Amino acid sequence: MISVLAQERLLGAALGCAFTGTIVFEQRKRIYDSVSHHQSQLPSQSQVKEPIFGKKSRSEFALLWNKTVDHIFAPVIEAISSRRW
Repeated sequence: MISVLAQERLLGAALGCAFTGTIVFEQRKRIYDSVSHHQSQLPSQSQVKEPIFGKKSRSEFALLWNKTVDHIFAPVIEAISSRRW
């Protein structure tokens, strides 16, 4: 037969496991609910704007950059060309 002390320890362990399992379950449930709630508030793909450096923005930026460089360095290029380098 199991002694009274062993029964108390076994009961304590069982209750501790049940309590810990309940706490872990509730915490996971809250985490999943908050993640699900957060994802439902995100805009859908059709509502998402193009990122700052999307394909269109990058090509426009590259064109603007090239025009600016040409404008700034045109006198330098002409000076070098006139010297026949």
